[in-house]
Amino acid sequence: MSDQLSLDRLNAEEPATAERDLLACCASRRWADELLARRPYHDLAQLRSVSAQVLAALDWTDVEQALAAHPRIGEKADGHSKEAGWSRDEQAGATPGEDLVAGNIVYEERFGHVFLICATGLSGEDMLTALRTRLGNDPAAERDVVREELRKIVDLRLGKAFA
Repeated sequence: MSDQLSLDRLNAEEPATAERDLLACCASRRWADELLARRPYHDLAQLRSVSAQVLAALDWTDVEQALAAHPRIGEKADGHSKEAGWSRDEQAGATPGEDLVAGNIVYEERFGHVFLICATGLSGEDMLTALRTRLGNDPAAERDVVREELRKIVDLRLGKAFA
């Protein structure tokens, strides 16, 4: 029942407080505003479903806003915020090495944003392999991959925040 209590809180919170809780899951203000506008949520599955729909409809500038809140793979997020703690946990398998640092730079030069991957449960080698593979994507294909990785990360964080 703890997820219901968390959802009850989200449903009843003042918009500014609820927005802060949602922005810890995804830093896109448009995403958070859309989720706020669609309250109340009856269960976590409904919240996750609406989130996925909203993420799929975001303009690329809104996705870039979300990406800007993510550290590079292998670089641990600073601070004591909920989001920073989640990021450190999610990247637990990433060990910074020369190949990963160099790969991040090449990726950012090619696509203009941080390499995003749902790192939970992946080793550093898994992440490096995915990075190298995705460097072969054209920009449109990579944007599709990024949206899916963002959806997976947001889905996990919604579960942490509201379950």
